[in-house]
Amino acid sequence: MKTKNNRRRFLQQSAAIATTLPLLSAKNIHTMLAASPYYKEIGLQLYTVRNQLSEDFEGTLRAIKEAGYFQIEGGDTIQVKKALPITKDLGLAIRSSFFQWSFVTERWDLAKTVGIEKPEGYTIEKVIDEAAESGLSYLIFGYMLPQERSTLDDYRKVADKANAVGELCKKAGIKLCYHNHAFEFGKIDGTLPYDILIERFDNDLIRFELDVFWSSLAGYDPVKLMKKLKGRIRLLHLKDKLEGTPVIFDEQKVPEEAFKELGNGVVDLAKVIKLAEKIGVEQCMVEQDQSPDPIESIQTSIAYMKEV
Repeated sequence: MKTKNNRRRFLQQSAAIATTLPLLSAKNIHTMLAASPYYKEIGLQLYTVRNQLSEDFEGTLRAIKEAGYFQIEGGDTIQVKKALPITKDLGLAIRSSFFQWSFVTERWDLAKTVGIEKPEGYTIEKVIDEAAESGLSYLIFGYMLPQERSTLDDYRKVADKANAVGELCKKAGIKLCYHNHAFEFGKIDGTLPYDILIERFDNDLIRFELDVFWSSLAGYDPVKLMKKLKGRIRLLHLKDKLEGTPVIFDEQKVPEEAFKELGNGVVDLAKVIKLAEKIGVEQCMVEQDQSPDPIESIQTSIAYMKEV
């Protein structure tokens, strides 16, 4: 652990570096990224390799480790339980995981319409207990169906339900985070739904996992959003976006080629990472929702961070 003085000096140095970013060469940016504390614990969200996991679970986890990642982020606690014996042998940490959003919204009837059934024997309490038993620090609530978010009141109701789940998580020693997509930035009656969530979430119970791709896709600069949420973001999803991609709020309409490997798009990842250090983000996960070759993509993304 750093002392307070060391931490203060570290932040001062980070701020100084950030001001020089426009003057840095590409090589120096890579050097800076490789020196980031996030690189030393960089993780991968398993959604990136979901198809590979279904074909060869252990082999895919091994490929993640061999690519140079230090941790993974689960899709749900059931997946985490399955992965733990393997990741322990590989030396891959698991500190965070998503869980089915319907445990928050309580609309399993809607989930069923898209082929999602409530896991047999599971309650939100069981999900949280399982997360604690697996040693997770974070649980992540990361989606809502369109029917669950069609009005501002829908967002208010979901936020209140999320606060109740956050209270249960807190009692178990786990932090609850909300992961954005782009739909939260499409205005309803002149109001940004994401602002409703920022206002309505209890800061003692819910923090944010900011996905820089989705905020950028919605037309919102991730760096400006990070400044707005200073002190409330604990996790980051590092993703890149194809140059020229238009603003899109509907996640179902995003072309597959819009998702790019780190360094192959237009998201200013250097500024994102330096600001993350300054505002207290604890860990970063690489994710690429679509790729013709996910294993090659995760290798490309981590190479961008460590290339000198």
